[in-house]
Amino acid sequence: MNFNPRLLNIGSEAAARAELERLGCDPAGVNIMSAKAVFKIVRLERVPAKAANLLKQTFLAKGGEVALARGTADLSVVESDVLICATLKQYRLALAQLKLQPWGLPKVAAAVEAALAAEAFPARRYEWPGRELVIEPGRTLVMGILNVTPDSFSDGGRYNLLDAALRHAEEMLAAGADVIDIGAESTRPYGGAVQVSAEEEMARLLPVVERVVAESPLPVSVDTYKASVAAEALRLGAHMVNDVWGLQRDPDMAAVCARFGAPVVVMHNQEGTAYEGDVMAAVCAFLRRSVAVAAEAGVAADKIIVDPGIGFGKTPVHNLKVLNRLDELKALGCPVLLGTSRKRFIGEALGGLPPGDRVAGTAATVACGIMRGAHIVRVHDVKEMARVARMTDAIMKEAMDNG
Repeated sequence: MNFNPRLLNIGSEAAARAELERLGCDPAGVNIMSAKAVFKIVRLERVPAKAANLLKQTFLAKGGEVALARGTADLSVVESDVLICATLKQYRLALAQLKLQPWGLPKVAAAVEAALAAEAFPARRYEWPGRELVIEPGRTLVMGILNVTPDSFSDGGRYNLLDAALRHAEEMLAAGADVIDIGAESTRPYGGAVQVSAEEEMARLLPVVERVVAESPLPVSVDTYKASVAAEALRLGAHMVNDVWGLQRDPDMAAVCARFGAPVVVMHNQEGTAYEGDVMAAVCAFLRRSVAVAAEAGVAADKIIVDPGIGFGKTPVHNLKVLNRLDELKALGCPVLLGTSRKRFIGEALGGLPPGDRVAGTAATVACGIMRGAHIVRVHDVKEMARVARMTDAIMKEAMDNG
């Protein structure tokens, strides 16, 4: 007899309920079993050994499992990374008990609880006179790139004259962009970019920002890591800041964003491509620091957007790892922006293609990124990527609607 077996990937309690209802389960049974049908793995770092042992015992008692480093049980190590493997029901039972335990376990429980809760991403709505930007499940936003630099790796020199920049902004609007990101200093991720002074960057950037803000109905983001440049652009009416150093290069940047109430994209970056451990752990740790820097300066939590920094401080293999594990950023509780457009790792994966021939490869990364949790994609080829986003959104919507 053929029972037509299949492996299901049930990632949420809503999806579990839908699957149970399709089976024709009794409603009471659906309520009982839905939390048992969703399995989650949470990784924690550097948990003190005593707390890690109690954590393991508590989850084992509820039917879950916790993996620890060798030596944790006999306290021959001071701390251990932790891998918790449990259903949602087991998490609820264990976390409730851990909140009553010693050895700092209430803080551990709170961290795990926050990571699980962050998967249910809340909508964001940013409003300015005559403009708005809504980030919500089901519709990926498209950020169009407007480089007004002579040396951008992909389109350097094409739009650095004011009239050409304005025409390109109009083209991106017509092609389906939701926001325009204007940059005046190349930060090309693989080196070779020439650093410019704040004065030169402003001379390139501000005339374009002023005109685009006046003539385009789209929100305008400024791609800069310099606080003085961001402040002048925001004063002229720019709406957002996109900082490729995640508020960690210029100590005044976070305060500028807070003063203007501007949403800010914080991107992971580093000098060189060496990592002591897992690249995704490093990306998440850096972005957590950026979120903390923003909060300390008074930036509202709902104004922070995170970007893993594809291509920045990463090898081609790192970029593929980060793209495949993008959903790990959900634990930060922020919208995710993904910028893969025409980048070198795409050309290398496709046999050495130049930037202009990387549109199809970019499309694959955009679709994959959306399915891994990206809310905004930053792209050069707006028309093509907007279509990719709409098609991927349609696929994802069907999955959400039908569990």
